[in-house]
Amino acid sequence: MGLLDILLGRTKPVVADLDRLFALPSAAVTLEAAAGFTPTGQGAVCFASVEGAAFEQSHREVQALLDADIDRDGPPVELRQDDYGYSWLVSHRPPDRLSDLVNDLHAVNSQMEVNGFGPQLLCSLAGFEDSAGRRLALVYLYKRGTFYPFAPLPDGTQRRDNALELQVRAALSGDLRIEQDLGRWFPVWGAPGL
Repeated sequence: MGLLDILLGRTKPVVADLDRLFALPSAAVTLEAAAGFTPTGQGAVCFASVEGAAFEQSHREVQALLDADIDRDGPPVELRQDDYGYSWLVSHRPPDRLSDLVNDLHAVNSQMEVNGFGPQLLCSLAGFEDSAGRRLALVYLYKRGTFYPFAPLPDGTQRRDNALELQVRAALSGDLRIEQDLGRWFPVWGAPGL
């Protein structure tokens, strides 16, 4: 970074470290002990869709790679579009196999990156639930290399349980690299896998 970049306030973008996703299983143990949340077995990768044959081919390769897993039981990996025009590649695993779900999320991100579609990657999430039915997602921001909790209120409104999110942030600060800028804790309303 040069002097002009410093004077103009420009910074170099953070390089995504996809291996941070592998910290999720140990963070899940902490999350269960601290707040009573356990994995749902659902997770997803969000990316901005791109028109063209190369992107479609990349998507088919990723889906074929994940569906080829002989240990997979339940529904196959599926592609969904949300109301905002983003694509979500959703994976389902048994709740007790979070490490397999994390492998799926890592594989999707890695394959998209290798195929030159890293700039389209937005976030990945893993879903959690407590005994009262409250939902929570641990969201990995691809472009920041950080995590944050997202806890929608169970009443169906688009409101968040901010107290729970802050409680989870405090509990997981030793396990995950938590996004410090709360303004970047974007809501992912209606996200598949949550």
